[in-house]
Amino acid sequence: MGIFDFLRKSSAPSSAPPLDKKVASYAKVAADKRAQAYDRIEAIQTLASMKSVDAASALLKRFTFTIDPSITDQDEKEVAFQGVADAGKGVIPAIRDFCIKAETLSWPIKILRSLLDDDEYRDELISLLEMFDTEYTRNVEPKQQIITALGGLSGGEIREAVERFLDDVNETVRFHAVQTTFAQGSDESVPALIKAITTEESVRIKNKVAEGLMGRGWIIPEELRSAAREALRDSGGFVIADSGRVQRGSGFG
Repeated sequence: MGIFDFLRKSSAPSSAPPLDKKVASYAKVAADKRAQAYDRIEAIQTLASMKSVDAASALLKRFTFTIDPSITDQDEKEVAFQGVADAGKGVIPAIRDFCIKAETLSWPIKILRSLLDDDEYRDELISLLEMFDTEYTRNVEPKQQIITALGGLSGGEIREAVERFLDDVNETVRFHAVQTTFAQGSDESVPALIKAITTEESVRIKNKVAEGLMGRGWIIPEELRSAAREALRDSGGFVIADSGRVQRGSGFG
């Protein structure tokens, strides 16, 4: 069980401070998937117009479900997004709390991006990622989304935060961790990448690592080359030259 699974089970909804009565009346409708669409959008618009932390906290619940048609769902979420963003940085603690229990983080991440500068945004994402481990979890989407978002930024802190997910139990998370690791553009990741492929069963990931190393011309340290050659034997024709660089073997593209 991942830590977010534990936190979801142990978090008590009643621990949150009571909402302002005016906010609460609209919050109930805004968060009701079964409410009439015109009632729900009116509630969302009213909450958004308040531009308060309480109202923004209530709007976050609109991101916990989807409705048909998808265009209506998107429109409602866009209004909710703007309403949360308009509340300013004071809503960030509420966003953090929401992220602990959320099944998907695409909208909260988008809100954080709109509120924070690059350094603040990076630090918030890393802080969120630190709450995840690399063990089995029922829903990998939140940590996968954070890792992907970090791929659009750069910095040594990101490399250090993401490298441990090269060994995640979930193959898709590992794949995205490889992408974000390479996005940092630092050859300091070479030892971690080689270590990862020596125990990797996914040929897709081995090929991704090999392609990244070859494309960047990074040199594999001599003491890691033997293990890397063995790991790449079942890859898509990648070999390690005497120079320590990865290249395509003869007969492969």
